[in-house]
Amino acid sequence: MPKLTIDGIEIEVEPGTSVLQACERLGIEIPRFCFHDRLSVPANCRMCLVELERSPKPIASCANPATDGMVIHTDSELTKKARKGVMEFLLINHPLDCPICDQGGECDLQDQAVAYGLDHSRYQENKRAVKEKYLGPLIKTFMTRCIHCTRCIRFANEIAGVEELGATGRGEHMEIGTYIESAITSELSGNLIDVCPVGALTSKPYAFAARPWELKRTDSIDVMDAVGSSIRIDSRGGEVMRVLPRLHEDVNEEWISDKTRFACDGLKRQRLDRPYVREDGRLQPATWPEAFAAVADRLSGLKGEETAAIAGDLADAEGLMALKDLMASLGSPNLDCRQDGAKIGEGPRSGYIFNTGIAGIESADAILLVGTNPRWEAPMVNARIRKRWLLGGQIGALKVGVVGPDVDLTYRKEHLGAGPRTLESIAEGKNAFADVLKAAEHPMVIVGMGALTRSDGAAVLAMARSIAETYGAVKEGWNGFNVLHTAAGRVGALDLGFLPGEGGRDLPGILDGAQSGAVKLVWLYGADEFDVSQLGPDADNGAFVVYQGHHGDRAAHRADVILPGAAYTEKNATYVNTEGRVQRARMAVFPPGDAREDWRIIRAFSETIGRKLPYDSLTQVRNRLAEVNAVFATLDRLPEEALGEFGEAGKVGSAGFVSPVDNFYMTDPISRASITMAKCMDEIVGRASAAAE
Repeated sequence: MPKLTIDGIEIEVEPGTSVLQACERLGIEIPRFCFHDRLSVPANCRMCLVELERSPKPIASCANPATDGMVIHTDSELTKKARKGVMEFLLINHPLDCPICDQGGECDLQDQAVAYGLDHSRYQENKRAVKEKYLGPLIKTFMTRCIHCTRCIRFANEIAGVEELGATGRGEHMEIGTYIESAITSELSGNLIDVCPVGALTSKPYAFAARPWELKRTDSIDVMDAVGSSIRIDSRGGEVMRVLPRLHEDVNEEWISDKTRFACDGLKRQRLDRPYVREDGRLQPATWPEAFAAVADRLSGLKGEETAAIAGDLADAEGLMALKDLMASLGSPNLDCRQDGAKIGEGPRSGYIFNTGIAGIESADAILLVGTNPRWEAPMVNARIRKRWLLGGQIGALKVGVVGPDVDLTYRKEHLGAGPRTLESIAEGKNAFADVLKAAEHPMVIVGMGALTRSDGAAVLAMARSIAETYGAVKEGWNGFNVLHTAAGRVGALDLGFLPGEGGRDLPGILDGAQSGAVKLVWLYGADEFDVSQLGPDADNGAFVVYQGHHGDRAAHRADVILPGAAYTEKNATYVNTEGRVQRARMAVFPPGDAREDWRIIRAFSETIGRKLPYDSLTQVRNRLAEVNAVFATLDRLPEEALGEFGEAGKVGSAGFVSPVDNFYMTDPISRASITMAKCMDEIVGRASAAAE
């Protein structure tokens, strides 16, 4: 291993380590603009210059590998003079926009100009000006500020996998854009704002809204999909201003999807901020006691089997626990959290989680995707698969086979077929991809909801498990059987057993019961993703519907009583992501109006009907969670589960798998209320649909 001396300190590093990385290991800060830990090295900003003894000129530390015997000086007069010169060149054409720039206060150029720049300018010529580029409804451009670091180009090409950004011209005439002016079609395009070290690319929805020092920062968890990306919620007063990524190497690294970042404006629209009770066919504002009294009156005299509860995709574990305990006190076995009808949960935990973990994708050498479009269902999972695919030349090629929709996944894949018949041929060894799985050292099977929400979903699940066991995806030290969820609250609900009890009804059974009169009251906990018309047109010709949620979405229009809950940014809540990793969302702002945290609503109602739940604080509820399932006792840990038996062997249909996400930008009540997501749908999804036609 090479040994080098940096500022008089000797250090030994691994082969291939750059001089910049070696300096950082010693805690020495090296300025940079073009270099980024997760992107290729272009060495075009020259800000990271350091002095190398016996070298005729300073070297770019990001692009030079550390070699044995190097003597580096990072604080010499030559180094300081070189950095000042580079900074002077960078600022020659940069406009004095700091007072009006959205990057102000968070700008690398500002920070480094203070530390390494001159206190005056020697440039007397006119500054250049560059026409702004249109990159879509999410990215606002000020290309005169661009310093040509090319981070955005490299991110689009390498991480996002959409080769839509590039540079034209040379020198001072170089411009970055999309060649043909159009919106960037990546689900990760918002990360361009983060990688830009100056104010050339900023958030269009957030433009001129706030300054960073005005905002309160709250670390939390994303619920727009089941990945559970680590995020930071920036708020001012009672309003969420923006959502940014936090570093979590095992889940989202330092990226987030556009829906996670930009759908937060949906938190301000179509909110339920007071209880409502339906009177004479119309929902009328009510007080909490009046709403509780209306539900209690309807419950009076009902048998347990005449009541039911359905949990939604954004339901947190605390609320689920309280609702499950409430239904148990009423004697109701009719519970379900599977709005989409997924045939999962009836078996060991390994049958419904992403067992390898998202980071485990980087160890796979063959992946079989079954009934899933990860690019829309879980962009961070798709980005991780692309990352592994790009590493092919270093650690061996990755082969990806797809059974299901044939879509662009941003990496090379082989479309094997559309549905279960193809899966059968793989299981029987008649498909060539079976040999790929057999030859792989770490094969992986990823099953999506498009394969499990069908009537034959249990048989498909069993077949996928059989493939995993037959071809070595499950062995000592490696469990390559993975289920990719689309709902943030689903795994937590399954862990708590929010499923039909003995003799209980599942979702189709509850809907049938509502139509036949066997089920007279249905409690919807944020459940909006099914056909609510099947509950009957009204309480006289169907079930009495209690809707507990935070948006006036689909189910709220059918409700007889509305109990306003809190969104994920407005409560301290527990979620379990698709890996089975227990995570905590934290309150950034208070719920609007009379809205309350969900478990508190249920706890208060239980006292109204004389069935008081045995907890009065959040700590007590969380103790109850750990009592029901020990996984809730440990946070942010990737579980290790034995595979076990799950699924149900049987006949499968011939229809192809279809992804449950047909519109990435609108998948839940929050994103459906977002104006920004509506613009994305019109501009990006609409344009793609028009092109396909």
